[in-house]
Amino acid sequence: MESQFPKKQILNEKGMLVDDSFKSRLTEELVKNLYTKMLRARLFDRKGVNLQRQGRIGTYVPFEGQEAAQIGSAMAMGEGDWMFPTYRDHGATLTFGHSVKNVLLYWKGRQEGCIPPTGKNIFPPAVPIASQLLHATGTAWAEKMKGTDRASIVYFGDGATSEGDFHEGLNFASVFNIPVVFFNQNNGFAISVPIEKQMKAKTIAQKALGYDIEGIRLDGNDVFSVYFHTKAAIEKARAGGGPTLIEAVTWRYGAHTTADDPSKYRDQNESTIRRETTDPLTRLEKYMKMENIWDGQWASDLEKEITAEIEAAVKEMENEKPPHVNDMFDHVFAENPWPINDQKEAYALMRGE
Repeated sequence: MESQFPKKQILNEKGMLVDDSFKSRLTEELVKNLYTKMLRARLFDRKGVNLQRQGRIGTYVPFEGQEAAQIGSAMAMGEGDWMFPTYRDHGATLTFGHSVKNVLLYWKGRQEGCIPPTGKNIFPPAVPIASQLLHATGTAWAEKMKGTDRASIVYFGDGATSEGDFHEGLNFASVFNIPVVFFNQNNGFAISVPIEKQMKAKTIAQKALGYDIEGIRLDGNDVFSVYFHTKAAIEKARAGGGPTLIEAVTWRYGAHTTADDPSKYRDQNESTIRRETTDPLTRLEKYMKMENIWDGQWASDLEKEITAEIEAAVKEMENEKPPHVNDMFDHVFAENPWPINDQKEAYALMRGE
């Protein structure tokens, strides 16, 4: 099956194109935009880890190493399309238009963090594994029934393929030819479970065969491959060509969350090796230097600009008024049941209200 679903690559680890058919589409503007968005995501991610370690936000879910998969796919989306992220896809949501401040508020436990900017169709991050595949499928089906050309993209990890929602989402999308792209980031581990204990299948892409839909496998650290192949899948969906299952093979350098110790279940030397050999940002930088579009001053100024943007968002996040205790009780049920009301009243009495 691996031979039937090879990892599609455009930019190799040395920063060289292995498929020149995309050369004419790689404008300087596009390449620099991809690099900018990936650097922004990486700097945000590192800040998120630091903020958690300092006790300024809650548990944080890092994604460093997966920037090409998230940014390449998010940039392939159209303005009115729908995005359904997991708890690890803030690189994608930031690229698609979410605000840095609100993403930070989410990790501070604030409900405001689930609200995207006006006009941006971004669902709140899904914490239950694979549930978002059904949301994405249903929303794309609704758009199809309304006669629009909007598509959905839904992110999930390798562990999600063991959930019933994964199979139900793919089956329903297949039967009704729904405009949705199922975007899997295969980083080799579902928390501490390696993929060989997750499935006997050699690839995730081959699971598309069971639903008679297109399945493709990508080098998830090659931002060009992710961008162009996801864009093709979105355009196909938009034109009525139905769903696609994309497997982006990548690697997460750090822990599953800041509450996790990856050294307990995997050799962390692997992360060191991959940083030196397959890193998505380094790969793109090598390409830009070979194409004479790399400017050291530009890169330095860019990092300062992004850092300033993130620091300003942190300040805004920390200047927000404290949340009200009723936020724990409201906005879950249309009408609160009596146990919730009793707890709410008890808290009010404790506060002397």
